[in-house]
Amino acid sequence: MTSAPAFDQQIPETAARTVEFISLSHLNPSTELNPVPARGIDPAYFRRYVRALEDGGYDYTLLPYGSGTADSFVTAAAVGQLTERIKPIVALRPNTTLPQVAAQKLATLDQLTEGRAVVHLISGGSDAEQARHGDYLPKERRYARTSEYIDLLRRSWTEPAPFSHDGEFYKFDGFGPGFAPYDTPIPISIGGQSDEAFQVGGEKADVFSFWGEPLDDLRAEIERVHAIARAAGRTTLPRIWVTFRPIIAETDELAWRKAHEYVDKIAATFAKSGYGKQIFQQGSPQNVGSQRALSFADKADLYDRALWTRTAAVTNAAGASTALVGSPETVAAAILDYVDRGADLVSIRGYDTLNDAVDYGRYVLPLVRQEIAHREATGRRGTLQAEHLGNYTEDYQRYATAGQA
Repeated sequence: MTSAPAFDQQIPETAARTVEFISLSHLNPSTELNPVPARGIDPAYFRRYVRALEDGGYDYTLLPYGSGTADSFVTAAAVGQLTERIKPIVALRPNTTLPQVAAQKLATLDQLTEGRAVVHLISGGSDAEQARHGDYLPKERRYARTSEYIDLLRRSWTEPAPFSHDGEFYKFDGFGPGFAPYDTPIPISIGGQSDEAFQVGGEKADVFSFWGEPLDDLRAEIERVHAIARAAGRTTLPRIWVTFRPIIAETDELAWRKAHEYVDKIAATFAKSGYGKQIFQQGSPQNVGSQRALSFADKADLYDRALWTRTAAVTNAAGASTALVGSPETVAAAILDYVDRGADLVSIRGYDTLNDAVDYGRYVLPLVRQEIAHREATGRRGTLQAEHLGNYTEDYQRYATAGQA
């Protein structure tokens, strides 16, 4: 059993004062639990899913991108027209779109959505995946390209006159003035765990994203990226985005029954390469984020209040794959643990994609927001984290290990 920390009402100095929620938009009903043949986009399902996010109170949705997926700009534009409030996050690889063109496309989306556009730059973690689009730049140079890309995006949005550029990766003459965003600059997010990712993210990103890791490890990574930002002379530090795959049920015991059932199905799907890009993600992963996730999984199944790594282990850490397991109260308390470490953008997406999105909106988001409102009103923490201890209790440990050899 993990030793419980002291849960007093003092708000930690590292705590984020606000929290916003992100989901990922799914285009069809195929899941890691139940992969089904699909044409790629099921318009009726997509509309239903996006509306569930809007109704559930999410703030953002990520439109993912891969060499064999739908185009994230087009799907983001669809989200913008299907919703009134949610901010679409375009996942964008710098090798796929020239920065001046990307700036125009993003500014167009921002104007159509009246200021809701966000971009998440993916530098590329797999040589094989990059090669499918004809990108053979070595992995260690991709973040240097991303750095130049960020500069050109921002300059394209703000330059009042045509400008030229002759850089390491991009060269053009007399571009602009570019198409401007709706109002304020479009937020730029990046992620990654390599030294190069931290350097570029700390120096230039508005948001730096992580996968779910043990609390102390994540806090160390946050301090690292913020230290780089301060060294670069920044007065506004990157916001911190952390991603989980929660598995919830009415009680901790029922959530663990579901988790054990889920992980067997997920493992079988991955073994058959039966879901999307998993066919390309066998063998040792190149990206440091996946390597870290597998290292944590190798050391232990459970960390802190509710972090479960078995889902990462059975999928070779192919993308965001660490779970939070428990009742809505336990999972909300676990999310607040990460808020207390400095995360203010929390991405939660499930394995039963649509049903989980609905359930999180009904049962998890309100608990977290209630606690944040309590803190703002009183200057003190509420009791949720002290009352729903999860892995800090013997009962939770017993549920987590039930039926295991």
